Amino acid sequence: MVVVIKKFVRINEKIRVPEVRLIGPEGNQMGVVSSDRARDLAAQYGLDLVEVAPTANPPVCRIIDFSKFKYDQEKKEREAKKHQKQGHLKEIRIKPNINEHDYQTKLKQVNNFLKKRDKVKIELFFKGRQIEHLDLGRKLIDKFIADTQVDGQVEKDPMLEGKVISLVLSPKRIAGNLKPGQE
Repeated sequence: MVVVIKKFVRINEKIRVPEVRLIGPEGNQMGVVSSDRARDLAAQYGLDLVEVAPTANPPVCRIIDFSKFKYDQEKKEREAKKHQKQGHLKEIRIKPNINEHDYQTKLKQVNNFLKKRDKVKIELFFKGRQIEHLDLGRKLIDKFIADTQVDGQVEKDPMLEGKVISLVLSPKRIAGNLKPGQE
């Protein structure tokens, strides 16, 4: 599997600005020098001149081994991807004339999904003439919402589409579990 660096990085001859702020191979500041001089210094060390901050004035370049730099960038991206949580959407299907025991089983499933940080889509199907009793379906959906208030919150309000009432519940955000920037 090949991981592509999303950011385009200029190296050596592709750096066309007249002056760059140079950082040496040990991380020491070498000051503002011409890009030709910077390329010559990189060649003396047997390394590459890599633009690390193109938006700075003048751009910041570093003398490093580009293949090692690229490998480290890919490694950081893989590590960041590993810690991301992929949210799944689980579906629960019910009918308006569900028995109490079956309702409790479905409710337990919904609560387990919400505790695992998955979203849950609840679909209430009406068959034939059951559609005439929308109030029974609405009461059942409201009961689901009330019984899942501890672990979940309504993300998409209940909506009738044809003969199906659907609603989406998402896990409740707990202030202590949020990472910076997830608000």
